[in-house]
Amino acid sequence: MTQTIAPRAAATTTGGVAFRVRVLLLLLLAVIGAVLAGAAPASAHAALTGSDPQQGAVVSRAPTQVSLTFSEKVAMSDGSVRVLDPKGKRVDTGKATDLGGTTYGVKLHSGLPDGTFTVTYQVVSADSHPVSGAFTFSVGAPSQTSVALSDPAVGGGVVGALYGVGRYVSYAGFILLVGGAAFVLACWQRGAGVRPVQRLVVSGWLALTGATLALLLLRGSYVGSGKVGDIFDLTLLGQVLQTKSGAALVSRLLLLAAGALFIAVLFGAYARRDEADVTDASGKDDGSDKGGVDVDAEKRDLTFGLAIGGAVVAAGLAASWAMAEHASTGIQAGLAMPVDVLHLLAVAVWLGGLSTLLVALFRAPAETQIDAVAVRRFSRLAFGSVTVLAATGIYQSWRQVGSWSALTGTWYGQLLLIKIGLVAVLVGIAWISRRWTAQLSEAPRTKAMATAGAKAGRTAGATALAELRTKQPTKVPANSRDSSSEGSDSTDSDSRDANSGGSNSAGSNSGNSRRAAQLARQQAAVATASQKRLRDADPARAGLRRSVLAEAGVAVVLLAVTTVLTSTEPGRTEEAAQQATSSSSQRSGPLSLKLPFDTGGQDGKGTAEVTLDPARVGGNEMHVFVERPNGKAFDVPEVKVAFTLAAKKIGPLPVTPDRIATGHWSAIGVQIPMAGDWEIAVTVRTSDIDQTTVTKNAKIG
Repeated sequence: MTQTIAPRAAATTTGGVAFRVRVLLLLLLAVIGAVLAGAAPASAHAALTGSDPQQGAVVSRAPTQVSLTFSEKVAMSDGSVRVLDPKGKRVDTGKATDLGGTTYGVKLHSGLPDGTFTVTYQVVSADSHPVSGAFTFSVGAPSQTSVALSDPAVGGGVVGALYGVGRYVSYAGFILLVGGAAFVLACWQRGAGVRPVQRLVVSGWLALTGATLALLLLRGSYVGSGKVGDIFDLTLLGQVLQTKSGAALVSRLLLLAAGALFIAVLFGAYARRDEADVTDASGKDDGSDKGGVDVDAEKRDLTFGLAIGGAVVAAGLAASWAMAEHASTGIQAGLAMPVDVLHLLAVAVWLGGLSTLLVALFRAPAETQIDAVAVRRFSRLAFGSVTVLAATGIYQSWRQVGSWSALTGTWYGQLLLIKIGLVAVLVGIAWISRRWTAQLSEAPRTKAMATAGAKAGRTAGATALAELRTKQPTKVPANSRDSSSEGSDSTDSDSRDANSGGSNSAGSNSGNSRRAAQLARQQAAVATASQKRLRDADPARAGLRRSVLAEAGVAVVLLAVTTVLTSTEPGRTEEAAQQATSSSSQRSGPLSLKLPFDTGGQDGKGTAEVTLDPARVGGNEMHVFVERPNGKAFDVPEVKVAFTLAAKKIGPLPVTPDRIATGHWSAIGVQIPMAGDWEIAVTVRTSDIDQTTVTKNAKIG
């Protein structure tokens, strides 16, 4: 009866753990889905901060070119910027040029008609993400346009979704590969021979390799047409290989080839060496100095070599992200890239080691259960990783956010706050795990019982089969009798009886084999339940398993949020784009300023009224009206105007208007290159020797 109930109890216990794990995974997937649902399908990491003509501007003359200014460097190709007339016909030359800084332009054909023109652009930002958009401007007066921008946003659709999945899988694979290997070498060297640990690290390598190949194929369509059919376009693949992102992906594949060799040595020669050391320690074989070779020294050398080689491969893999992502552009890129490498390595060592610890606690056989020393080593390693993670994370946050308003008012800043909260929760759970680790007991008796239970499980089937065979009567078939009995008295009926007995014996043996197999399965289930009871007998170990499981669950959500962060427009860039958009929408009409002046001479007082239409970035029409104190037109000999943007060290930009009538001066095509708080200086000369300059600030653009 015990043999029947115990397996059920073991199955119930195991099923309860499996059910809790499944529920936890479903909850984690739900949280990840909620995070991803809030993310934009295509995040632009380079924002359009200005254009000439500006969005919505109405210019009196058709421009000779259209220029676009972005928040960072972008990559352009022929056709990246298109200008369409009101009928939808292209009027640009198709060749985009770099005008200096982050401004790019495309020439327009001459003889353009009046009406509303549409400018579309599709570029790749310096951190490898596609950027697209459109705006309109009008020549003469606004008009109806036949241009319909119904194409999906770049980076979206099926290809965009596949590319996003590839990014998640690649990050997860990197964490499992690097973190698992670091855990084995630095904390639990016996883990190199544990099958579940080997499967975890190899799965990380396979995931990262497969995702990298997929990203390389998807890249051309992702930043281009977005069509599924273009995924296997070799022409696009060749173009991708010539870009910074393509070079990073190819470098990652080469490093993964070296990583495969590292894994082969770690789980091959190194694991066998560790098994030999365990055999030596058991007293069965004294191998401390075999053939004049110091085994311990050889193992230390192998460990050191694996650690150095693994660190180089891991740092190279992390650099393949740093050289093509956020860190490669923006302010202090030279410092940001090595900091980003340290950040990624710290994340991998912490979360990947945590995953390996979880596997060791739940899946490792009883005879190779992880001990308290290994857990304490990982606790110290994780503490160091969290310290590096915090230091590098603070620097990256300042670099990408830049202000408190961007931290709370942008999607990137809000995700960053969520990540900080998750890290705090992880640290809290890790502190609980550290308490359980301090209480973890590894009594020799418990270890001996666990080893005995494991041996009992392995020999249960053989023992059961032996018992059944000894209990059955032995029947000797007639054809197996000794040849010396051929001369004995024997009848034909005896021979038939003997043969009949042999047939019955074969059937009996077949039934005995089935019963033996059934009994062996029951004995194995009893042994497995016994091992699990021994493993869970220590409350500290059971508590550690629960806390590590919870920590791993939070870590999965943290990984999801981190991956969304890497594909989200940085807060600093988003805020700059918002300011540019708000400043351009603040002005709903022409700018008008009145500046009183006094040249100091006789009849030298008056007022200069300056109007700027439409008071936006690009071409403007300016009028200056000079009046006497009584409101009548003042016929002055000369008027000059200058524009200065001190914040950007632009100007003064002089403008000499033409005299239109008494007291009326005008200039057409006054170029304002950038939005901001401009100083407008008006110089009025009332006689040959009397003149003055008056200034006033105003927002333009």
